[in-house]
Amino acid sequence: MAEEGERLGLIRRCTPEEREASWRHILSTNPNECGSVWIFAYGSLLWNPAFHLVDRVDGRLFGYHRSFCLRTYIGRGSPEQPGLVLGLEAGGSCCGQALKVDPTKLEEELDVIWSREMVSGAYHPRWVNLKTDQGDVPSVAFVMDQNYDNYAGDLSFEEKCHDLAHAQGALGYASDYLYETVAAMDKMGFKDKMLDQCVKRVKEIQSDNK
Repeated sequence: MAEEGERLGLIRRCTPEEREASWRHILSTNPNECGSVWIFAYGSLLWNPAFHLVDRVDGRLFGYHRSFCLRTYIGRGSPEQPGLVLGLEAGGSCCGQALKVDPTKLEEELDVIWSREMVSGAYHPRWVNLKTDQGDVPSVAFVMDQNYDNYAGDLSFEEKCHDLAHAQGALGYASDYLYETVAAMDKMGFKDKMLDQCVKRVKEIQSDNK
């Protein structure tokens, strides 16, 4: 899918060497004294982590908020109707979970995570402190690169909801990405006003189109 997207000029894929250099840099700057690696889940990682984890902790990240700010022309959209997926942007706060990567398969699992999250250079992986009932948990967060070509943070709320309501790609509907994320958050007792507003408006648009 990513190869096809690159062939069509829709994305530039990070090379395996670039991805490995990125996660090795994260390892080399790990603030956890025990060497454990936690990944901050705020979107699809909440309901489909796709890597081996040994623990998860609810928490809140201050200084960033989730936003539908990344256009996708392949996974959840198409060149004719791009979709949107979530990224972290500066300001506010964001509830989510820290997912502890299996330490017995650390490098293997980091390669899996980076292959998924860093297909292109859309995100900056960085260490953040997640506030939890167990204290601060240093975790890796994938923060939106606002200089990335497919950054969509300038879209209006209505434009975002239109794209979420109509887009479909190789991985399915953009609206399902939204609904799955909210359903997972509901099970965990999390609320995000922006996501709830998106769900309401996207369902209205889809209902009007039937």
